[in-house]
Amino acid sequence: MKNGSKPQSMPQEPRNSKNGGARFDSPSEDREPVGRNGKGGPQVPPPVRFTRGLLGWFITLGLLILLFVVLSGSQRGREIKNWREFAAYIDPKQDKIKGPVVIEDTRILAVVKPGEAGFPPSEDGTVIYTRIDGNNREWYLNELKSMNVGFEANTGTSIWMQLLVTLAPFVLIIALIWFFIARSMRSAGAGPGGMLGSFGKSRHRISSKDTVNVTFDDVAGVDEAKEEVSEIVEFLKNPKKFQRLGGRIPRGVLLVGSPGCGKTLLAKAIAGEADVPFFSISGSDFVEMFVGVGASRVRDLFKQAKENSPCIIFLDEIDAVGRKRGGGFTTGGHDEREQTLNAILVEMDGFEANDQVIVIAATNRADVLDPALTRPGRFDRQVLVPLPDLVGRRQILEVHSRKVKLGPDVDLERLARGTPMFSGADLAALMNEAAILATMAVKDFVEQTDLEEARDKIRYGRARKSRKIEEQERIATAYHEAGHAVIQCLMPDADPLHKVTIIPRGNMGGATFSLPDKDRYGFGFKYLQATMRVLCGGRLAEHRKTGEISSGAAMDIQMVTQYARHMVLEWGMSDKLGFVNYAGVDNREYFMPEKDYSDTTARIIDEEIKSIIDAAYNDTQRLIDQHWDKTVAIAEALLKYETLQGEDVKRLMRGESLGKPTVSELLQAAANAAHGKTAAPESNRPAPGGKQREFEGPGEGVMPSPA
Repeated sequence: MKNGSKPQSMPQEPRNSKNGGARFDSPSEDREPVGRNGKGGPQVPPPVRFTRGLLGWFITLGLLILLFVVLSGSQRGREIKNWREFAAYIDPKQDKIKGPVVIEDTRILAVVKPGEAGFPPSEDGTVIYTRIDGNNREWYLNELKSMNVGFEANTGTSIWMQLLVTLAPFVLIIALIWFFIARSMRSAGAGPGGMLGSFGKSRHRISSKDTVNVTFDDVAGVDEAKEEVSEIVEFLKNPKKFQRLGGRIPRGVLLVGSPGCGKTLLAKAIAGEADVPFFSISGSDFVEMFVGVGASRVRDLFKQAKENSPCIIFLDEIDAVGRKRGGGFTTGGHDEREQTLNAILVEMDGFEANDQVIVIAATNRADVLDPALTRPGRFDRQVLVPLPDLVGRRQILEVHSRKVKLGPDVDLERLARGTPMFSGADLAALMNEAAILATMAVKDFVEQTDLEEARDKIRYGRARKSRKIEEQERIATAYHEAGHAVIQCLMPDADPLHKVTIIPRGNMGGATFSLPDKDRYGFGFKYLQATMRVLCGGRLAEHRKTGEISSGAAMDIQMVTQYARHMVLEWGMSDKLGFVNYAGVDNREYFMPEKDYSDTTARIIDEEIKSIIDAAYNDTQRLIDQHWDKTVAIAEALLKYETLQGEDVKRLMRGESLGKPTVSELLQAAANAAHGKTAAPESNRPAPGGKQREFEGPGEGVMPSPA
């Protein structure tokens, strides 16, 4: 393969009411499922009651401080201890005060003019006052009259009015703060928000039958997983059936599988089949910037789920919070993720035998989950959702093609064979891309060529038709891919050849595609040997034609090395090292890989890997030399047609000619016909012997080159 790798197979409404659903509790004399109005029905949670918590104490303390400040502020100024000294200050002859004197119930006040000696400098003056006995208030009034001092009588009502005016802004601010906090706590319901308000509320999404219209008919390719989770659907529909014999449904189900295999779709199908509410949340939604929010959201989620039982809680990507505690590199201090995991463990332990809440979690990293999470009693059952096999891929393609108009030439069986290791999401994207390609080409339906182009685009990238390639590089690429194709046809244990092309696609200058007869769940020694020789064929054919080596075989070398390392380290296919595993355990928690063998063994491992690769390289060199004429024929055909199907390569291997026009010849013939010319394409003109050779057309299954 030139600048790329050869594709190989590597190892109705919810049943519950608005505030709660029917519970299947055992009858009890002390408790009856009675609503607030005394009639039978769902339990209505009591209204939110705000107790005197920490916030209430803060508000009370703040009010006391403000009252003290105001009262003390109302008495600010300099106190004169006796009346004679105070009278000397307010004597009109001295002219030391400004404004009238104010006589209150318990004191007499005056304002000394600014700049008077013995007083601090002030623009408004300094307040002085002397305390009096309220019973002798009339005597002081007479004294002020006798001194001809202007005065105002104040009965004390103004003190409280002044206090009210001073406190009004603070009271208004506190009332606004209390209003917003109370509203946020009411919006959080009875959830454990505390002073965090809505931060502690779970951010789950609730789906009902109106929004979840997915059933088991929409899930294909995972029949075993559907059978295993069908028990959950039966329990949610008829729980008494299991309680009759004392059985207990698993509290949690862990869906494990590669990305795109349909774990979330399967969980939605369970909710759709059981017709129950579906609480869905991602593991990353629990963790916030505030410490303790994750655990608070977990408690709120499970509380609401129990109020709406029977229901399903779906925790997607649970490995975000469910990783092993204490492993790897930690920075110390409080770990928010561990607190969230502890809350999940405690809540799952708190389920009663008749709590109809099923927790379904999904992850593609089951190896990093905490053992306390996967033990019986929490996630009792682990359901594997693997990549679909050949039959599963065919079923998935049929599901996704229900809304797509397919042409008469579409062969979903052939397409399923040509998509090994494709997930359900890949197949859905394939069908969608094919529909887009057919739409852009103004076709009435999707054809097989559209499906194959969509498959190649998803796996290897879009074809780069506008890329200008030098003739020397084009020749090297053609011989490189021809070397792959020849060896693949010669190796009976390799996957059958599907097609070969030199059209750049993605990061590849060309590609050789295989069409496996079956899905491989393991690799035999003969298959590995054949595949390694196919990978070596590109470099050898290119080197023999151009006389030099290039970087085009980088991915081929990488794949050959990976195969050889797996054979030696993991699969026990080395005669010297024998039936021993040297790969170690990859727990992905540490930066340094584990190494359980000596330096001498490491040297033997390197020698064995090199020996296996050298044997494949030398054997491929011999095959290329023996079938060089076939390699040249395929390379020249690639330079002419750019894309060859598997049948075309087999005809060339048998020494036959293709006898079909190139794309440029077809375009030239169309142009000549448009101008009234009748010249036939060059490949359809009379043969040298004078006999007219019949034009065979592009052939069945052959995709014309888009170049």
